[in-house]
Amino acid sequence: MSLRQSLIDYSRGDHLAWFWFCCRWQRKARTRWTRDLWTFFMSRSAHRHGGYVGPGAEIQGDLSLPHGLHGVFISRYAAVGAGCRIYQNVTIGEVGGKAPRIGENCLIGAGAVVLGGIRIGDGVKIGAGAVVCSDIPDGCTVVSQPARILNRS
Repeated sequence: MSLRQSLIDYSRGDHLAWFWFCCRWQRKARTRWTRDLWTFFMSRSAHRHGGYVGPGAEIQGDLSLPHGLHGVFISRYAAVGAGCRIYQNVTIGEVGGKAPRIGENCLIGAGAVVLGGIRIGDGVKIGAGAVVCSDIPDGCTVVSQPARILNRS
């Protein structure tokens, strides 16, 4: 990538390399002091990009954020599987200290809200603007509010 393109991405807030660097080191920290330091840097970077990822959130593998961290809120109690794609303004929130566990290779559309201590199966597609508050089995497509399952594969 050219220097010009890197500067453009950084100024737009699409350059999340520093955020993911801080995130990885925060999870590897052995002492509370170093974990808190990396959490601080991670939170500042997320705030700069207009989103929030809780310090205790479990994110396996690579998380794809096509529009950057713009408006994305991931609770500190949430777990997100590998290969998930999350678009802008998505909320993965907690209710009573319990947050969703999202399976692998899921797609969460723009503006979707996933709340509570629920489980989202592997390969689930959640449509834009959907509000999901109940468990979703593997391979389903979910749309609307309240959430309704369109098809099961």
